[in-house]
Amino acid sequence: MSDDDGRPPSPDSRRGPTSDEGVLTRLRTAEEGPLLFVRELLTSALAVLAVGLLLFALSGVWPPMVAVESGSMEPHMHKGDLVFITGPERYAPDSAVEGTAVVTAETGAEVDYRKFGGPGSVIVYDDPGSAGPPIIHRAMFWVDDGENWYDRANPEYMSADNCRELANCPAEYSGFITKGDNNPRYDQVSGIADPVRPEWVQGVARIRIPLLGWVRLTLANSMATTTPVAPAPVEFVDVPTMETTVPDASTANAAGSDAPATTAPLRVEAGNTPMRTAALAA
Repeated sequence: MSDDDGRPPSPDSRRGPTSDEGVLTRLRTAEEGPLLFVRELLTSALAVLAVGLLLFALSGVWPPMVAVESGSMEPHMHKGDLVFITGPERYAPDSAVEGTAVVTAETGAEVDYRKFGGPGSVIVYDDPGSAGPPIIHRAMFWVDDGENWYDRANPEYMSADNCRELANCPAEYSGFITKGDNNPRYDQVSGIADPVRPEWVQGVARIRIPLLGWVRLTLANSMATTTPVAPAPVEFVDVPTMETTVPDASTANAAGSDAPATTAPLRVEAGNTPMRTAALAA
């Protein structure tokens, strides 16, 4: 009984601080056990989130980092590198193509603008008419709609003797001619892509972090190999009944030449088990 009013103390007064405050306090001050693990996990997640938001604020695109998947940009970029990119119109130099942040190699050589071991900008673009992931290559020069760009191109990167032999010459629209530093031909000559429209450019490469992209590539490959495989149905096909004749050995001529022989029908019927093939889910 309470000395003051004769009533027993309430359960809340006996419990002291609220249960929520108690959990938060224990989580904040834990030095071992599950609460310490949970606190470290939450701290790491918040740190990753903060870094991601900071990179997004700087780059203006998401994701702000891409992994290099091939050696087409060697020796300046290698497979497994992680590349930080910014928006296609962000941080545009004075020498960039109007409306973009892209400086072509042609212009870069004139104004001494160099990125990743060569003149001009390295861009990430995605040609909607081509299969596969986005491509990270150097922007070589800009072509205008209807332009015969054969004479401006470097003959070493061509496989044609004139504009008529090129699929994209004269240019059907304005865009970038691109090339991997380690590739022998322009992308638009080898059939990798059509002239790159500005709206296809997803970002401009700024910083390369060696090897760190292997984490993403390994994760992506493991997810692809563990994706459930679903069978693709194949329709039943009615196979017509075929009939042929075979000689009856009991009545065949002993000499095996011109004597007539009775025949018995041989019937071949299609089975009822469907044929199936498997397609890997993308």
